[in-house]
Amino acid sequence: MDNVKTSWWQTHRPTTRRLVQLYSALLHNAYIKGFIDGKIYTGNAKYACVPGFNCYSCPGAVGSCPLGSIQNALASTGHRAGWYVLGIIMLFGVILGRTICGWLCPLGLIQELLHKIPTPKLKKSRVTRALSWLKYVILAVFVIAIPLWYGLRYQIPLPGFCKYICPAGTFEGAMGHLANPANTSYYSMLGILFTRKFVIMLVIGLACVFCYRSFCRFICPLGAIYGLFNRFNVIGVKVDENRCNHCGACVRHCGMDVRHVSDHECIHCGKCMEVCKQGAISIKAGRITLKAPEMGCAGDTPAAPAKRRKTGRILWGAALAVLCFALVWFNFLDPAVRKGAKPEPAAAAASEPAEVDEPAASEAPAATEAPAETEAPVETEAPAAVSYESDAPIGHEVGEQLEDFTLECYDGTEFHLADTRGKIVFINLWATHCTPCIHELPYFSELYADHEGDIAMIAVHSKLVTADPVAFVADKGYAMPFATDTDDAVNTIVGGTGTLPQTIVLNRKGEVVYNQIGSVTPEVLAALYDEADQ
Repeated sequence: MDNVKTSWWQTHRPTTRRLVQLYSALLHNAYIKGFIDGKIYTGNAKYACVPGFNCYSCPGAVGSCPLGSIQNALASTGHRAGWYVLGIIMLFGVILGRTICGWLCPLGLIQELLHKIPTPKLKKSRVTRALSWLKYVILAVFVIAIPLWYGLRYQIPLPGFCKYICPAGTFEGAMGHLANPANTSYYSMLGILFTRKFVIMLVIGLACVFCYRSFCRFICPLGAIYGLFNRFNVIGVKVDENRCNHCGACVRHCGMDVRHVSDHECIHCGKCMEVCKQGAISIKAGRITLKAPEMGCAGDTPAAPAKRRKTGRILWGAALAVLCFALVWFNFLDPAVRKGAKPEPAAAAASEPAEVDEPAASEAPAATEAPAETEAPVETEAPAAVSYESDAPIGHEVGEQLEDFTLECYDGTEFHLADTRGKIVFINLWATHCTPCIHELPYFSELYADHEGDIAMIAVHSKLVTADPVAFVADKGYAMPFATDTDDAVNTIVGGTGTLPQTIVLNRKGEVVYNQIGSVTPEVLAALYDEADQ
């Protein structure tokens, strides 16, 4: 029985690469609370790009997707150049290249697991090799041309690949949120765009079942970018030319459309090491051997294998320590997470309406006899003062009143929520990188201009700033004031999830009558104004 167990374990135990893939997927999505609460992480780490293909909107994502960041940077070219994004992508490429695809990409792991479903498999051929160039066309059109065109021509951020194709955005972002019971209100936002992307996701997923890493080979623009660095990346598979006999076994057994080891299609997975009878292939970081063939590398000393095993144990220990720290930090210690869990303040006591002094009685006129027919003046009661105080509890749900906050606006004024009592209040959460947000800003401006003096409005930009929002709105002529939620306070107060746009409407007593995520139209805004005015 022991032999059977050992044999089964030897056959089914995960490889080192599979363990690294699982580790990387968990590290990319270390915000476990996001899957529980149905909210995305909005801490400072979201400013940084992760190396693998992982959707920014995934509930667990702790960093930005490099592909989405590229599109955002290109869309913002008219305001500032995205040197940070360009630099970090080049750094990833020079150090790792497509090693990221083979070892660190969460979407790559999903594709490989789908391919394990037992079905007939399509083998690589001249057709698949020709199709592998399609991802460069997608890179040029959807990642570069579309964001540049809309950014420079219309000043609208439109990440073409994310909006029209990306299966990670649908699976990790949309499906990740829709599966959470806390986000049932999102169903009202679904339309034809989601339906199209859902179908695209299913088609790509089905293709991965029959064809190894279909998305990675034929569609992924990020893999296309990293492939450009494969000739000189530091970490990856290397061939010892002194041992290689050019038998071609490595290329024949490779699932990717490579012509030779380490070309632009190679993901450095190391499977070629298993079929190389000459022991000519190893995975190296410069001159340091990370994974050697079974027969060892040329020039190995007798102590080299033991030294590599020791180094491997040290690296795994350090990696596990990093993962444990990340899980604790992003779920418990991060200030953005801790602030979101702060207790609600006690509701302010409703003050009594101020007493209004009665008008002083006029002195009697001189003693003259009034005509008999003259009627005595009718005394009228002074109108009662209108009170806009509310005894509703503090909160962000309909019927509750928002906690007070103050924002410094771009024009130098201050927006103080407590000073808006007696007016209908509209709060719009938006960002320069949100296309629906940009489309609806003129609607808010028109509503504010139409009801000037009777309405209080503030457009609050997310603290995650990719393009300068002050410069962005400077020449638009919007009527309402703008501010940036620099410390994420307003987002927390209104119960924001990080998904934009979000609109909050308060009646004259400061009570919430509407708090929803999703785009609005002029007709919807007009109806909300009437509802809040009742």
